[in-house]
Amino acid sequence: MEKSISVSKSTQEGTSLDTLVAEGKALYSIWKQTNSLKDSTKAKGFDTRLGKLLQQLKAQSTVDSGQISRQTLATYHVDKIDRRRRSEALWFVENEVECRDFIKKSKKGFTSLTALQAAMRKASKEAEAEPSKEEVSNVGQSNKPSKEDIVKSIVKACQYSGIDLLDIAEALMEIDTVSEAEETETKVAA
Repeated sequence: MEKSISVSKSTQEGTSLDTLVAEGKALYSIWKQTNSLKDSTKAKGFDTRLGKLLQQLKAQSTVDSGQISRQTLATYHVDKIDRRRRSEALWFVENEVECRDFIKKSKKGFTSLTALQAAMRKASKEAEAEPSKEEVSNVGQSNKPSKEDIVKSIVKACQYSGIDLLDIAEALMEIDTVSEAEETETKVAA
């Protein structure tokens, strides 16, 4: 099944095609020289340029999945660039805003896009697994829970169990805490 794509006038006239081929040749010639992530992710850096070229080729693909054929990769002289590097560059360009924010916020310097991907994936998993601060209570921890923590725990337990909060409030009101406190004081005094 073919995907319908719109082709700009510049592509039809061939100027854009020539530009993309020239870009592919230039990228192939500098591929082995690029080592620094900081340099390769700049606006004119290797990975950014490669990712943008691949993004354009993917948009022009006739396959629904957007997969770029080997012939197309060879035409644009990027077929000799390692497929993992191409994949990472495309991923970087497609997630450029998030990547740049993550790099900026991170205290750690990344040496490659592979390391950046792994760190972002790990941070994403940790964020999903970590409950929000509102849901966390201190009940059961070594610190004494505050009144607010106890109330939050009770509300959460009621919601989970489907028990009406008013029933719990009535049950709490029925507890005679004054008599229990007096009994404790009497036992301590004796």
